[in-house]
Amino acid sequence: TRDATLQTRPILYLWRGKAFYLWSGLAQELARKGVMDSDSGEQSEGEPVTAAGPDVFNSKSLALQAQKKILSKIASKTVANMLIDDTSSEIFDELYKVTKEHTHNKKEAHKIMKDLIKVAIKIGILYRNNQFSQEELVIVEKFRKKLNQTAMTIVSFYEVEYTFDRNVLSKLLHECKDLVHELVQRHLTPRTHGRINHVFNHFADVEFLSTLYSLDGNCRPNLKRICEGINKLLDEKVL
Repeated sequence: TRDATLQTRPILYLWRGKAFYLWSGLAQELARKGVMDSDSGEQSEGEPVTAAGPDVFNSKSLALQAQKKILSKIASKTVANMLIDDTSSEIFDELYKVTKEHTHNKKEAHKIMKDLIKVAIKIGILYRNNQFSQEELVIVEKFRKKLNQTAMTIVSFYEVEYTFDRNVLSKLLHECKDLVHELVQRHLTPRTHGRINHVFNHFADVEFLSTLYSLDGNCRPNLKRICEGINKLLDEKVL
């Protein structure tokens, strides 16, 4: 039946360059039950970030964990499958490594990536279920253009030596942050806005960017892989 088809038809939605597969039935159920405006039942700060322990990081596992937290808030037994695409997963894994290298704090690196994934999932569900007004859709387009500009700048600063300007890149990332805040202002809680700040303030930090782009630093191989992934997403029109 048509209803059965809706429950099992996979949908691909894109947000901030991350691709997630989400079953239609789950998306509709989340929107209907108002899950997206609640942060209740989320993982406490004291819980381990992954089942494998604090020394192991895998962005796909983290996305699955976030999915389970969202699913725990609804009574429906609708089956769902929400995954990060392989390219974005590789980028996330490299971002975790460079964050850990810079902060010397595995727990904080996990927390930053967990917040990034949770925010992306929540906004993606809102977008896919047409929860944004016409005015907010204008912000979506502004954000996409700003994100594309930021992605190309990240790659350019890596590929062309001695062009890196940490202040320029930091400014672009803060502009992305402001657009995300504006977009979800009426949809998500202050706690989620705090997560947005946590993520963007870290990646836009000029000292972090200097560590990432250091020509003789430990993060150079990671930056290479990050830029390779971004280039692939740009070629595929994901970014």
